[in-house]
Amino acid sequence: MNLALIAPIAGLSAVVFAVYRAYRMLKEPNGTSSMVDISNTIKAGATAYLNRQFKTVAIVGAVLTAFISLAFGVFVALTFAVGAFFSALSAYIGVIIAIRANVKTADAAKHGFKEALETASHSGTAIGLSLTGLGLLGVSTLYFLLGDPILLVGLGFGASLIGLFARVGGGIYTKAADMGADLAGKVEMGFPEDDARNPAVIADQVGDNVGDIAGTGTDVFQSYVCTLVATMILGITVYGNEGLIYPLAVLGAGIFASMVGSLFIRTKNGDARQAMDKSMYVAAILVGAASAFAAWIIFNKLSVFYATITGVVAVVLFAWLTEHYTSPNKSPVKAIARASKTGPATNILMGLSLSFESITFPIVVFSAAVMIAYYFEGLYGIALVAIGFLSITATFIAMSSYGPIVDNAHGMIEMTNSSQEEHKVIDALDSVGNITKAVCKVYAIGTSALAQIALFSAYIKATHLQTIDVMKPSVITGMLIGGMLSFVFCSLIIKAVGNAAYSMIREVRKQFSENFGLANGEVKPNYAKCIDISTKAALRGMLLPALLSVAIPLMIGLILGKEAMGGLIVGNLVTMLPLAIVMSIGGAAWDNAKKFIEAGNLGGKGTPAHTAAVIGDTVGDSLKDAAGPSLDVFINLIGIIALLYAASLATYSLIP
Repeated sequence: MNLALIAPIAGLSAVVFAVYRAYRMLKEPNGTSSMVDISNTIKAGATAYLNRQFKTVAIVGAVLTAFISLAFGVFVALTFAVGAFFSALSAYIGVIIAIRANVKTADAAKHGFKEALETASHSGTAIGLSLTGLGLLGVSTLYFLLGDPILLVGLGFGASLIGLFARVGGGIYTKAADMGADLAGKVEMGFPEDDARNPAVIADQVGDNVGDIAGTGTDVFQSYVCTLVATMILGITVYGNEGLIYPLAVLGAGIFASMVGSLFIRTKNGDARQAMDKSMYVAAILVGAASAFAAWIIFNKLSVFYATITGVVAVVLFAWLTEHYTSPNKSPVKAIARASKTGPATNILMGLSLSFESITFPIVVFSAAVMIAYYFEGLYGIALVAIGFLSITATFIAMSSYGPIVDNAHGMIEMTNSSQEEHKVIDALDSVGNITKAVCKVYAIGTSALAQIALFSAYIKATHLQTIDVMKPSVITGMLIGGMLSFVFCSLIIKAVGNAAYSMIREVRKQFSENFGLANGEVKPNYAKCIDISTKAALRGMLLPALLSVAIPLMIGLILGKEAMGGLIVGNLVTMLPLAIVMSIGGAAWDNAKKFIEAGNLGGKGTPAHTAAVIGDTVGDSLKDAAGPSLDVFINLIGIIALLYAASLATYSLIP
């Protein structure tokens, strides 16, 4: 059997299995009428936002498709359009499944922990498998049709551009709503989490879907596509057809491994985190065995397997390290919680300190993986580390999607005055969801960083550069601009979140001041107004970062040349990776420090320590859910534009 056929077969199998899981979930009961009403409101808000977002993106995409057709050729423009469509489709599919799973998970909590866990995790599995299935099916089918992997670069560009819009827009949306709900509702009014009297509460629930489902899904989707395309280009350059087939076979095996791993998400002792870990370990072991088999069959040697398994081990270590720094049961989160006793300033200082500390071991793991892989297989080996890292993407997306599904279900239970037993079940599931979301955010950062190295390796091959001379002023300039872009990009996003949050808080205060019966539940809040504020803010805030990410790399390449473009990639990678990890892990640690206090520790809710922790969490939220995760899409967009430039525009540079 031609092992390359594993890829389209696995992609199609993933889509079929996802449909089956989604069908099973849809057959579950919906819960009470009040839960259904809340779910329908969330559904309307999420779909309205996605429709408005992608109408805006479609206009930008149409202009870019015309430009790409003129500059790079019709086939690249075609693959760009396909990549953009698949990326947008993955966002829609994820949100459609999630907003139907939330109410069913809330209802399942009536029947116990096991039932609620299965409903949420199986729905997450459907999202993860549909996303990876679309990615692998799209890349492999287009390759078989076009026959040249270099023509697939446009696919990565389209996926990355949509991923950037979805990640940036979703992040701004969710954090504006979250900050409005927390600061105006919880801190000023003293309302509990997800109180129905809070006007921003539904916008917050919508934000979980458009930020953590659509944003994270398209983020990892674009890394998946970009890495596979770059590795195929490198592989065919180094090993011919065998080098191209191997990554397709590994990712195909990874999808089957994730399917099997999903069957192990069950627990007898009520430990959801242990069940998730079991699924991850099973998938990792299976894909490791399959990649060893594929390496021996295709190459008759195991050095490519050693590079691949390094990536698999690295992803497990990344997950473990993230859990250590973000779990409420571990010392870093407890230290932030204790610091809250003396106010928000010490909470923020302790959170920042531990955030900076948290980059140490992930960077060591990342660097060691790159060095080991290069030892075995050179530049191709570095790309294979990324393939190993991405091989069980479906498992990690399932873990990530579980978080917002349970978060929405938690909100429904809070807003409908459900029983104490339901609260206990959903609280236990929700505490694990915060960790799984953090793990997937750091995973997405790692995938993007490794994808960037794979893209950079392909760029080096395409431009025939043997070295990049860092003593050249043009290269130094490129590196500095690349490093600076990470900070400018974060600044734009945080500023957009701040402006949106200001409008949201003002609206919440206005509703309370104008509707005297709102605070005691006699008047229903105007949820739609808050949803509209978040939507408009997200659409405004996402355009400038997207424009910069496309324009600046091309300007550097055309003005300063191909070496400076290489310097831009390196400079951006060196700042992006630690900065994104700091923001993602730090924000999650602040969040779980707040939840640690809300669980009854250090005096519990309503204490000065709790108020300080809420403020610290609010600072961390815009970092972990908006700025930090957006950086990893930004870096891949730079890499894919560099590869396009190398293929068609390098000869037009003012400096050779």
